[in-house]
Amino acid sequence: MSNTSLVSPDEIRDRFSTAMSAMYQAEVPQYETLLALVAQVNRETLERDPALAERLRAHDELNRLGVERHGAIRVGTADELAMLRRLFAVMGMQPVGYYDLSQAGVPVHSTAFRPVDDAALARNPFRVFTSLLRLELIERPALRERAEAILAERDIFTPGARKLIALSEAQGGLDDDQAERFVSEALETFRWHRDATVDLDTYEALHAEHRLIADVVCFRGPHINHLTPRTLDIDEVQARMPAAGMNAKDVIEGPPRRDCPILLRQTSFKALEEPTRFKGERRGTHTARFGEIEQRGVALTEKGRALYDRLLGVSREKTHRLANEAHQRVLAEVFAAFPDSEAVLRREGLAFFEYRLTDAGRAAEAGHETDLEALIEQGLVTARPITYEDFLPVSAAGIFQSNLGGAQNDAYDGQANREAFESALGAAVTDEFALYAEREAASKERVLKALRR
Repeated sequence: MSNTSLVSPDEIRDRFSTAMSAMYQAEVPQYETLLALVAQVNRETLERDPALAERLRAHDELNRLGVERHGAIRVGTADELAMLRRLFAVMGMQPVGYYDLSQAGVPVHSTAFRPVDDAALARNPFRVFTSLLRLELIERPALRERAEAILAERDIFTPGARKLIALSEAQGGLDDDQAERFVSEALETFRWHRDATVDLDTYEALHAEHRLIADVVCFRGPHINHLTPRTLDIDEVQARMPAAGMNAKDVIEGPPRRDCPILLRQTSFKALEEPTRFKGERRGTHTARFGEIEQRGVALTEKGRALYDRLLGVSREKTHRLANEAHQRVLAEVFAAFPDSEAVLRREGLAFFEYRLTDAGRAAEAGHETDLEALIEQGLVTARPITYEDFLPVSAAGIFQSNLGGAQNDAYDGQANREAFESALGAAVTDEFALYAEREAASKERVLKALRR
């Protein structure tokens, strides 16, 4: 087959994320309300701040804002995780980062499947935060063995999806008709199934161990448990959620509100209690699916991330059990030690930036100096923050705990095992810091090369 007849992975990813959003709107009506609220807040924010609108437009951020989503799923076995890696590869999504959620009392470890190059991110930065259940952390052997046996009996992928994944690998992609069928078949893995695969007693035993374990083990597939639009003002969305009929999470996860946003802030409406049929015709409910919102800032260097993690540790002790308004106030006080200026973040090596020539820089004569700060002061070069495309393990765990309703289990703490995760995945995860550093370094080289010409 000629490669010219194949659909790009970016196009397949865009179709899939659109189909996923439509499915989730049908399954969770409040998600549609959430999308409308986020869109309204984004419009008002851009109208109120024309400079922000122009900046987003100039940096190719505005077009992606309306389509940007991330989802989250949880799987139970290494085989499921490895096949998901192959499924996401069809859509140009690679595993980036290793997240140990055991440090926050949740028995999973995770990665994020996402596009990695600039063009793909600009087209559609769809991400899926994907967690693998840590069955070895279940303390009772009989319960652990029961969970393993249940998971061994299921296949979360349709035969059609498996066939199309193999076909894509063999021919280097999919044509238009194959891509449409792939989207339809792959979507079935993420669909909600009301019927549990276990009886109520088994569900309750797993639920008592940890609600997330029951969610992963007791159903036919890893139903998408949330989809997340991106907002430009998460505080405003949080404030308006109750009036829109949504039961908002108690506090916003992540850093405080800042003039120069960093990393990722997240909140959600709490998970819905959904009717469930168990084996033996017994009926009950299951709580897992919710609606999340995120606000993204600049990616931090390892130096910046170390400072963030240290301040977060201090703030967690001071904000325990505080309501959101007080929580955010104390958080802001602690994070006053984190510079809130793009220039300072750049000069102190705390965040990643992309460098571009200005109009004056493009018109400048050759032979300029190579000091980027001097070139910026001369108006020949601009530096823009590189958007953080990844996740925060403590924030993810906070969202999980809030929506699953379970308390933290300290017995899971300190159980990171990246080697085991990558073995299950069948590949190494990409280092997110390396991706940002490469992007920054490449932009520096392009600018300096152009001015030396």
